[in-house]
This record gives sequence, structure tokens and C-alpha cells, in this order.
Amino acid sequence: MAETGDGAWYVISIAAQRAEVHEQTLRHYERLGLIAPARKGNSPHSPRLYSDRDIERVIHIRSLMRDLGVNLAGVEAILQMELDAEIERLTTRHAAEMRRLKDIIERLQRGP
Repeated sequence: MAETGDGAWYVISIAAQRAEVHEQTLRHYERLGLIAPARKGNSPHSPRLYSDRDIERVIHIRSLMRDLGVNLAGVEAILQMELDAEIERLTTRHAAEMRRLKDIIERLQRGP
């Protein structure tokens, strides 16, 4: 395990253990684009480093498969829908915050 400003990073053996999957499962999910671990170096052969977020995502994937009987193609679709919903939520929040700040600026420009 390595510690950075962004939290803990784990080598594949530890990440697999924490996610309760085989190392090959992590490699397979990476090949499918379901997870994207960092690399220790610039080479594609550099050791993979998994964050807590990566591990949580693997646990979520396994839960979808086990609890809902979803296959990997279904998991990919669900993860994309979740991402789209999160983007929409953030976009809406951003727009509301921009309106709030513009209102503050207009009030300040009008003066007392």
C-alpha cells in the first residue's frame, strides 16, 4: 500500500483481497474499461495501483452481478447511466451556483 495526498493506493494483490476478487478479475475489468487503475510509471508494464474508489467500484460491479444477476454488458450500461445521472446532477448544481453568484455580483454592482 502506498499513501499519497489523494489517499491510499494498493498493488493488485492487496486490491483484489480488499475487493474479494481474484487478480485476474481486476485485469479483466480493466480490459473491459470498467475500472482504470493508475500506473506506478509511464510504461504499460508498470505495476497497477488501485485506489479506494477503484475497489469500491469493483465491489459495486460484483454486487450488481451477484444481487441483480446482471451480466458485464449490463453492468457497463448501468455504470454509464449512473455516470450520466451524476453528470446531470453536477451540471444542475453548477448552473444553480452560477445563478447565485451572478445575483450576488449584480447586487454588489448596484451598490447600497
